[in-house]
Amino acid sequence: MVAAPSAEIVVRAQGLGKCYKQQIAIQNLDLTVRRGEIYGLIGPDGSGKSSVMKAIAGVLAFEQGQLQVFNVNLDSEAAAERVKERLGFMPQGLGLNLYADLSVEENIDFFAQLRLVTPELLTERKQKLLKMTRLEQFRDRAMKNLSGGMKQKLGLVCTLIHQPELVILDEPTTGVDPVSRRDFWAILAELLQEHGMTALISTAYMDEASRFHRLSMMHEGQVLASGEPDDIQRQIPGSVVELEAETLTKALEGIKSRFEQVDVMGNTIRVFIDRQSLDDAANLVTQTVPDIPLKSILAIEPTLEDTFIAQLRHKKQVDRTAHHSIPVNTANPLKRPSGVAIAARELCRDFGAFRAVDNISFSVRQGEIFGLLGANGAGKTTVIKMLTGILPPTAGEGEVAGANMRFAGQMIKERIGYILFANENLA
Repeated sequence: MVAAPSAEIVVRAQGLGKCYKQQIAIQNLDLTVRRGEIYGLIGPDGSGKSSVMKAIAGVLAFEQGQLQVFNVNLDSEAAAERVKERLGFMPQGLGLNLYADLSVEENIDFFAQLRLVTPELLTERKQKLLKMTRLEQFRDRAMKNLSGGMKQKLGLVCTLIHQPELVILDEPTTGVDPVSRRDFWAILAELLQEHGMTALISTAYMDEASRFHRLSMMHEGQVLASGEPDDIQRQIPGSVVELEAETLTKALEGIKSRFEQVDVMGNTIRVFIDRQSLDDAANLVTQTVPDIPLKSILAIEPTLEDTFIAQLRHKKQVDRTAHHSIPVNTANPLKRPSGVAIAARELCRDFGAFRAVDNISFSVRQGEIFGLLGANGAGKTTVIKMLTGILPPTAGEGEVAGANMRFAGQMIKERIGYILFANENLA
C-alpha cells in the first residue's frame, strides 16, 4: 500500500544539485519520500543515484538546492550528524560496508557497538536476523568467504541492527543471483512492515520496480519521471512486438528503417511502437517486412525498461540508432562460422570434500552466445575457470578454441578473452 499523501515527509529535496569538478552528477532534482513507503531510484550506472543517496545519508555535500531529512536542513556537517543515528546506510558494492576478515557474527557485533545497541537487544535482534537471512549456520565464517548474496544479506543485517527509521540501500541487489535477490526483497519487506521503517532504495534493474510504492527514473543526474510504477508506464503508451524471421538481417534492416526503438535478443527482434494497440502494432510490423517470411510474431505490453528507453528517446537523450542494437550489413552479410568452439564432457571439480561441479557436459557452436545460468555457488565460475585453464578439473575433459583444456592452457589463453568477476581471484 502506498503511503498516504498526508503521511509525514521523511525526505524532501528541492532543486538539489551536485558537481564533481566539471562533471554534473545531480541536476535540479526534486524528491519527496513519505514515512512508511519504499521509494525507488531507478537508472543506469552514472545516472546520479548514488550521489543522491549519499547526500541524503549526510555523507556527501551538495552545492545547490535544499535537502531536509526528518525536518532537519542538511546544510552543515553538524546538521547531518543530528539525523545519522535515525538512519541506516548501505553503500553500493558487495560487502563494502563490512570487514573482510571478521566473521559474520563479529561484523554484526561491531556494527551494534557502533550504534550503541544494548547487549540484551543485540542478542534478541541478532538471533532473529540471522535466522531470517539463513546466516545462522555461518556465524563463524569470515565475510570474505561468503557468496555475493550472503554478503548482501549480512550487510542488510548490519544496516538494520539498530532498527533505523530510514533505510538507504544503494543498489543492494547488483551482482546478486536471482534466488538471493528474491530472498533479499522478502526479508527487507518483512522487516520494514514489522518495524514501520521507511526505505529509499536504488537499482539498475527495471524489473524490481514493482517492489516500490513510488519511484523516480533517473538519467544523467535528472529525474525523467516520478510516481507509482503503473502511472509511469502509462506516461508513454505503446506496444512491443516480438518476432522471428527467416532472414534476421533483412528483417532488421526493414524494421530499423521504420521504427526507432529496436533491439535484438538472440534470434528475436523486439520493437517498441508508440501509441499503438497490440493488434495495430503487430500489423504495422508485418506491413514493414511484407516479403520476409516470419516464423513467429507476438504483440505484448511494454515493460518498465521499454518505457525508460522511450522516455530517453522522447527527451532526445539517447540515439537508438547508435547503440542498443546490432549493426545491419546487408551489402556483405557475415556467414555464420561452423564448428564447435567449446566442448565440455563430464567435467567435475572438487575442493576437498566439497564437489563444486558435478559431471557437466555441454557444447557451444562457433558464432553462438551461450549462457550459464544459476545462483551464486552453482558452479558457473568454476566451470569457466576450468575451461580457460585457470583451474584443473578433478575429472572430465574438454576443448576450447581447438585446444585441450587439460594440456594446452597457455594456447587457450592466447585464443580467448576473459572478464573476471570483481569478487573473484585467480589464486
